[in-house]
Amino acid sequence: MGNRGRQHRAFEIEGFDVLVGKGDAENDRLTFGVAEPHDLWLHVAGAAGSHVVVRNPQRLDELPREVVERAAELAAFFSKARAAKGKVEVHVCRVGDIRKRRGYAAGEVALKRFSAVRVYPRGPEEA
Repeated sequence: MGNRGRQHRAFEIEGFDVLVGKGDAENDRLTFGVAEPHDLWLHVAGAAGSHVVVRNPQRLDELPREVVERAAELAAFFSKARAAKGKVEVHVCRVGDIRKRRGYAAGEVALKRFSAVRVYPRGPEEA
């Protein structure tokens, strides 16, 4: 998928569209303007980084584990944790479980509930 003129990068993982924000304001637009409540959202824990959204148009209860792990690797790669020597933790939740509280900076969100996966940061060319 081309990325010209977009506020986010776009990839495909096993047939699922994966969108990656390019900055704080773009992260907000991606999470609150583009993503749907049933889409999956990922972000590296404890560091600045891109919001990653895995589109879920079929509203599956669970996405394939390989898709979630690969999207988590992208979230880790497009973050300040990219240079980590070991695995990094990535938070995973439905977009519907994300809130923007009053006074939060661009890109800052609150998660109602989430799970976590631990992955090595891996970029798109390493797929």
